[in-house]
Amino acid sequence: MRIWLDGGLRDIESARVSVLDHGLTVGDGVFETVRAATGRPFALTRHLDRLARSARGLGLPEPDLDEVRRACAAVLAADPMPLGRLRITYTGGQGPLGSDRGEQGPTLVVALGETTPRPDSTAAVTVPWTRNERSALTGLKTTSYAENVVALARARAQGASEALFGNTAGRLCEGTGSNVFVVLDGEIHTPPLASGCLAGVTRALTVEWTGARETDLPLDVLERADEVFLTSTLRDVQAVHRVDGRELPGAPGPVTAKAMRIFAERSAADLDP
Repeated sequence: MRIWLDGGLRDIESARVSVLDHGLTVGDGVFETVRAATGRPFALTRHLDRLARSARGLGLPEPDLDEVRRACAAVLAADPMPLGRLRITYTGGQGPLGSDRGEQGPTLVVALGETTPRPDSTAAVTVPWTRNERSALTGLKTTSYAENVVALARARAQGASEALFGNTAGRLCEGTGSNVFVVLDGEIHTPPLASGCLAGVTRALTVEWTGARETDLPLDVLERADEVFLTSTLRDVQAVHRVDGRELPGAPGPVTAKAMRIFAERSAADLDP
């Protein structure tokens, strides 16, 4: 396995980040996960645009996106695989043991791991914790993921692959690593960005390609939606066959199945939409 670290490819044994890196000590960093099929990344431009937006929102120096592209290409060429998870991590770099940043500059890491296609449907659970739609980190894809780790562990313990959050106003928000869509009377709806959810790349493409509506939704919409599905970089569009104790028989339903088909066709036709 070869990893890009601060300017060049390294073997995993020699790729080392300082124990004082701010990404480690205080979670001061941003990241992107990009799907790569047979060495070709999907929607890389959109992911890099969001990486830059997240970095600006966190107050990090603007990433050199040309270098990030070179790093992605080098890592993908070094480790060919049928389906990969390309992870771009950009942190505040080495700093003091506190919240103040150091002056040595940011750290860039690009790594690739093999993954497998997700099943057509999955189970999800709601969790009692909330997303803060007014947080300083709202809308930023940061490395501060401990809350998601805790929530996902609860989901796994209940036989599910995703945990769904409401926000502080009791509105439906998002999953730990996905956006959520519901079908009501044949129409597709998803929470607006004002709910505090991440502006997912797959979410945006799904809205654009299917005509889904951004709608302020109560959390209990999950108890009555005709269909529910998730979107994310590695899920694409994935139906939900169970939410908490509620079964949704026949998932993927007809509207979700059409969305899955549209996404598969459009994403295959254009690798950088």
